[in-house]
Amino acid sequence: MHFSIPETEVRSGENGSTYVAYNIHVNGVLHCRVRYSQLLGLHEQIKKEYGSNVVPAFPPKKIFTLTPAEVEQRREQLEKYMQAVRQDPLLGTSEMFNSFLRKAQQETQQIPTEEVALDICLSNGQKVTVNILSSDQTEDVLDTVATKLDLPEDLVGYFSLFLVREGVDGGLTFVRKLQEFELPYVSITSLRSSEFHILLRKSYWDMVYDSDVMENRVGLNLLYAQTVSDIERGWIIVNKDQHRQLKSLQEKGSKKEFIHLGQTLKYYGYIKFDPCITDFPEKGCQVIVGAGNNELNFHVKLPNEQMKEGSFKVTRMRCWRVTSSQVPIANGTTNPCSSAKCEVKLELAFEYLMSKDRLRWVTITSQQAIMMSICLQSMVDELMVKKSGGSIKKMLRKRHNGSMHRPDCQQAVKSPPLLDSPDPSREQMVKLSTKLSSVSLRGISASNSANDISGNDFHGNYAFEGIGDDDL
Repeated sequence: MHFSIPETEVRSGENGSTYVAYNIHVNGVLHCRVRYSQLLGLHEQIKKEYGSNVVPAFPPKKIFTLTPAEVEQRREQLEKYMQAVRQDPLLGTSEMFNSFLRKAQQETQQIPTEEVALDICLSNGQKVTVNILSSDQTEDVLDTVATKLDLPEDLVGYFSLFLVREGVDGGLTFVRKLQEFELPYVSITSLRSSEFHILLRKSYWDMVYDSDVMENRVGLNLLYAQTVSDIERGWIIVNKDQHRQLKSLQEKGSKKEFIHLGQTLKYYGYIKFDPCITDFPEKGCQVIVGAGNNELNFHVKLPNEQMKEGSFKVTRMRCWRVTSSQVPIANGTTNPCSSAKCEVKLELAFEYLMSKDRLRWVTITSQQAIMMSICLQSMVDELMVKKSGGSIKKMLRKRHNGSMHRPDCQQAVKSPPLLDSPDPSREQMVKLSTKLSSVSLRGISASNSANDISGNDFHGNYAFEGIGDDDL
């Protein structure tokens, strides 16, 4: 998740006085508005719980009213503070931090705590309506959906809730996986658009775990519906003969056999993203990106209209980062965003081992860049658990005494120092990245400017594997 505070607002208090509100955005969308005093209170709580040596630096109090320049300076400092807390593997997943964000989200959207009905979409288009509290967090809503569907507790963690947008043509855009720091009802209601839905979908990548899900009737039906939907959307490639076989299995009601055949098809289990832009193999190329099978798959349209396909394995990505910048909406001016309407531009860049001694940066410009990064991160998490001899079930976060704790197998996994790049043209970038002695696997790193390169921007990849030319 990319946290930013791109703007401030002067708002009126209850007694007629004014105060500065800091607008916290997640993935470029307003999550909540908070006062400096609220963030200071959070900081003091975290410091008391975890100690001063763990907590990032916090901007100091000021005796006098801040000047506009001082407000801007504080905004930048608070933004760095929020990003540092979120990226910390201990603080960023703490119930203290997440509950603060949930409460702030609810207060900002002015939605009272009350019983509400929430529609959850399944892959086959069916809607499941659950009765919840508007203040229920993501895990609570997922548990309620599972109970309504009669999905066993030990299978709940194989699924997640995703915020998606449905286009007029029926196309599906994955916006993000709903997180522990948000309230699903508030998140969907605040968008004020019927285009957005909450979708239940499996949250793992390795198809070996399908067998666990298919042992249960409800799990089987959910996986079957997702497979059918992915085929109908063209996300899974099917030839005429395979289509006939699948249709025959559907008519017989042979759901397990249908899924088993689906597992043999190209792009089974992939998430497809909206068309976007890449600089590979050259700048300005249109591309459709898919994530699955521990890779990012590219369908690239070259300037000469020729189409090419290729894949980038996550095990060959040395590191990656997400950057964001605010750019004026086509208004023919170069005014800063403070004086013009702006939109957030997101980019995912990863350094890839093209051959034994050659690393190259590949950049994707897409509004779904952070969702792509989340996909990469979850692939790495699965790979690391598998390499350690663990099970995906041990990856699942469980509630313990009201708090969310990362399982021991995940807490022990840390990224190694970033490797020295053999590409001399990247020398300056490597020197900057060596600030990292250990990079958190969990935090979604991001910069507020495409030109802002710092150690915290990078994800080191513990699953990175050196390979030889013969393996490419």
